[in-house]
Amino acid sequence: MASLFYKWLFGFSILFADTGLDSKTHLFPATHPFFISVTEMNHNSAEQNLEVSCKIFTDDFETVLSKAYKSKVDLISPANKEKSDKFIADYINRHLIIKLDGRPVKLEFVGFEREEEAVWSYFQVQKTQIPKRIEVTNNILYDAFDTQINIMHVSVGGTRRSSKVVYPQAVALFEF
Repeated sequence: MASLFYKWLFGFSILFADTGLDSKTHLFPATHPFFISVTEMNHNSAEQNLEVSCKIFTDDFETVLSKAYKSKVDLISPANKEKSDKFIADYINRHLIIKLDGRPVKLEFVGFEREEEAVWSYFQVQKTQIPKRIEVTNNILYDAFDTQINIMHVSVGGTRRSSKVVYPQAVALFEF
């Protein structure tokens, strides 16, 4: 579903490529005039894990990571994969805060991969009971783009809920 969304979004962005943005606002304005991330969260009750994946446009993610860590970041062909892993894990842990039933949890970085024009980064929270309430603070890329939209999908016990936050709003609540 997320892949279909990004294909639609990419096609839509081509129609509106002339946004008037300059290179200071965005490095590749013709690529996409929208700043969107998609975060998928799934509680795997069999393994008692919360599985989290974040899909972010590669160029946007490289821009924000380079700015945050004052180092050139290349997620397409990283010269130092361990350094890229560290940057991604640290950045997402600072900008995606999850509370399960009122208790904050620490995201454990699993890895990342590139898919077309985006990067998927994967995390997990081990040993989690089925949550009744998930509070998410998601300000991914807010430090670079004041038009950022973060879409979230959460699945628990076969029930899927979705929400979005638009800069500067950052908190979403999911109840099951």
